[in-house]
Amino acid sequence: MFRRTQWLLIFFCYIIMAASCSKKDGVSKPENGTDTTGNNNGTDTTHLPTQSDITAVDSQVNVFMNAYNVPALSIAITKGEKLVYVKAYGMADKEKSQKADTGDLYRLASLSKQLTSVAILKLLEQGKISLDATVFGKSGLLGEKYGTTPYVPHITEITVRQLLHHTSGGWGNSINDPMFSNPSLTADALITWTLNNRPLDHIPGTHYDYSNFGYCILGRIIEKITGQNYEAAVKSLVLTPIGVTDMTISGNTLADRLPKEVKYYGQSGEDPYIYNIRRMDAHGGWLASAKDLAKFLVYVDGFTVRPDIISSQTLATMLTPSAANSGYACGWAVNGSNYFHQGSLPGSATEQACTSQGYNFVILTNTRSFQANFSNDLDQLFWRALAKNPSWSDTDQFK
Repeated sequence: MFRRTQWLLIFFCYIIMAASCSKKDGVSKPENGTDTTGNNNGTDTTHLPTQSDITAVDSQVNVFMNAYNVPALSIAITKGEKLVYVKAYGMADKEKSQKADTGDLYRLASLSKQLTSVAILKLLEQGKISLDATVFGKSGLLGEKYGTTPYVPHITEITVRQLLHHTSGGWGNSINDPMFSNPSLTADALITWTLNNRPLDHIPGTHYDYSNFGYCILGRIIEKITGQNYEAAVKSLVLTPIGVTDMTISGNTLADRLPKEVKYYGQSGEDPYIYNIRRMDAHGGWLASAKDLAKFLVYVDGFTVRPDIISSQTLATMLTPSAANSGYACGWAVNGSNYFHQGSLPGSATEQACTSQGYNFVILTNTRSFQANFSNDLDQLFWRALAKNPSWSDTDQFK
């Protein structure tokens, strides 16, 4: 994957349910297209005189934004673990004529899962958890705190690894992920409701079904083991050690919008501000800038300029898929030595990727479209730019 001649992606398709953080499936490869728009109106707000515009990137961004009515987009690209390009385009708030800035925060949607995965793996390295530990029941990590015992068949067989792999046996997108039901319930109450009302569809470990709810459970495991709330735990385990301080969990309403956060714009009748985003914490609730998320990637990408925050053995575990789906590992879509993910919420579409070519990239937007090629074109944006062989700065803008 990610070779110039062929890049096989497991696409994450948007589920119809309005609030979903979803996966996609399908196949694509980089295309050698020609940009004829001549449009290069990206706004560089890094205030770093060493960064020059890269037309190959800017033109592709503008083609994408114009095609899908994207108000704002932020991109960050690393090469050899150096931040070689970071740029914001468009309007963070159209009504207030507020230009997008590279420090803007965006809802990450399912890019949140990779943070949860790394937090779990940090606990593994600390000897505080086993990926093969069961989750529910008297000997489980969460005991009998949730649901009514005796549990329905196979609930007490679910392991941490299976939740990471989306192979818990139920509660997935294909059968109405419970994360998008009962919006008034807390995460704890929703887990109890689900255990009592949604029996498993398969024996754990035998079937893949992308489950946001499964990552909600992982968030509660992190809380149980650390004694902290989920957000504080991830900051302590993952973000603070790499110097990232601005990432936080999103609010739900427009009134909850943070000073540096973009405004979200729904399409096809969607309202980005009517969902319980905060309850989505461990699977879809994080806010970040593209630059900060790119910093996270260089600490989990297997290269040596910046030592990873997990060992090479743990990284291999993170990228090992299940027998049920060879294209999905612990919170990452994988193909060979390359790994990536897309995210989707009303008003948000996102992607991050680590590539064997030495590039990582992050793309964040403040809308999503249901047009047929939207996800593919979001993914292709970087590769179409790279195909033009741009010249990258040797300056590291992380410094």
